[in-house]
Amino acid sequence: MAHLVWKTELNTGIHEIDTQHQRIVQYINALGDARLTNDQKTVGRIIDETIDYTASHFAFEEAMIEDAGYSFVGPHKKVHEIFVRRVVDFRTRFERGEDVLGELHDMLSRWLFNHIRHEDGAYVPTVKAHLQVTESSAERVVKEQVRRELQQGRAGVQAKQGWLKRLFA
Repeated sequence: MAHLVWKTELNTGIHEIDTQHQRIVQYINALGDARLTNDQKTVGRIIDETIDYTASHFAFEEAMIEDAGYSFVGPHKKVHEIFVRRVVDFRTRFERGEDVLGELHDMLSRWLFNHIRHEDGAYVPTVKAHLQVTESSAERVVKEQVRRELQQGRAGVQAKQGWLKRLFA
């Protein structure tokens, strides 16, 4: 089974999401590698890890797009729910002894890249705009806080200098 190769065109420009997507690619590649060993215990563990990590990624992504005010959060969540059901079905079939690895690997490979390009690609402008505003707001708050602390620090330094000058005067 050929390994999936991450291409920069798949990057959303949202660091955490891109990192998570790349990790999912690693899980898909591990599934392909595990198939060669025919070690059912390892295959089962990798399927479980893939499901767990993907569910965690979905929760993160859904919270992020909801916070950003993305208007298609509901449909996006539905796509995720359908995907999870399909993968869990593969897991059930695997537990019954079916050889599902090739089919699962193919489905995951096609689904992930299509999902990134289309569904995830659709929310990117909204999330980036939200992150920029949020980061700008946070940056303003931090800069203001640092400015106040510096002013207080200067006043403290001036007071100390005045005290020191008075001490040695």
